[in-house]
Amino acid sequence: MRRLSMFALACIMLQPLLSPQAEGEEKQVDLGRELSFNTAKGNCLACHRIQGGEQPGNFGPPLIQMKLRYPERDVLYKQIWDATEANPKSIMPPFGKHGILTDEEVDAVVDYMYTL
Repeated sequence: MRRLSMFALACIMLQPLLSPQAEGEEKQVDLGRELSFNTAKGNCLACHRIQGGEQPGNFGPPLIQMKLRYPERDVLYKQIWDATEANPKSIMPPFGKHGILTDEEVDAVVDYMYTL
């Protein structure tokens, strides 16, 4: 059996990270972060604490461990799209329903939230 050099082994192991799909996913997460911190779009920091955010709000819960809190991606998507569907008394803006964020932008925010 032929042994691989450490460099060859590292290249094989890192290949999925260097693929166009991984680059696309990284861009999607970056877009989600940008939207979440953008005061004209998501503005999540107005109400939530997010790691790396400046001047976080304290009305909503801190946005941490989002995959554990929302193991079903669709549930988190719906929460961002229109939180009043699950809780009619929610003060969270219905970002998708009111056209603040597009479907694609909500997807990007969800992708970013899943990194928290």
